[in-house]
Amino acid sequence: MKVAFGMKAHSGWAALVVLGTRNGELLVVDRCRIELVEKEEASWAKQPYHAAERLSAGDARDLVRRGLASARRIAVREVRTAVKRAREAGQDVVACAVLASDPMPDWTVDEILAVHFRMHKAEGVLFRDALARAAGACGLSFLGVPEKQLDEHAERALGSSVDRVRKTIAALGKSVGAPWGRDQKDASLAAMIALQGQSK
Repeated sequence: MKVAFGMKAHSGWAALVVLGTRNGELLVVDRCRIELVEKEEASWAKQPYHAAERLSAGDARDLVRRGLASARRIAVREVRTAVKRAREAGQDVVACAVLASDPMPDWTVDEILAVHFRMHKAEGVLFRDALARAAGACGLSFLGVPEKQLDEHAERALGSSVDRVRKTIAALGKSVGAPWGRDQKDASLAAMIALQGQSK
């Protein structure tokens, strides 16, 4: 079975939904929470810019650098684990979609730490970027789906109305049960878009 990953990132973790089709029917074949920080580092690694805010410039840059490197390393490990799990179940992972935010200007760490809203923006991008890099490192076809325009993007990509698509997502949720909140629904929609793109 060909499957696609859909992921929605948060600070330190992501929701993963894996969709595939069997006899033309869309199925949820896996869903889980991926942890993107080590437990012993969670106190600062979930928000490394905030953790670095009151440090000296050199220490702040070092802490942020460590946070970025850790998130990227763990994302590769977790995506690789998910790919392995899929392959062991006889599934072929054909694409990976991550809900993306608006691109961030090419600010330095010092420029980010100088303005509080930039720290929030940088941390909003950090784990999404780590997952995107992980998809590439695992050899997956990657698709960044703009989260703010998710419904419009889905309409264009799937050739169907938002209402119909959302009904399909709701039916998927009923087939697998809780948890099926906004994270799983949005990740599923991203996976649907990625799966459709591979079938063209």
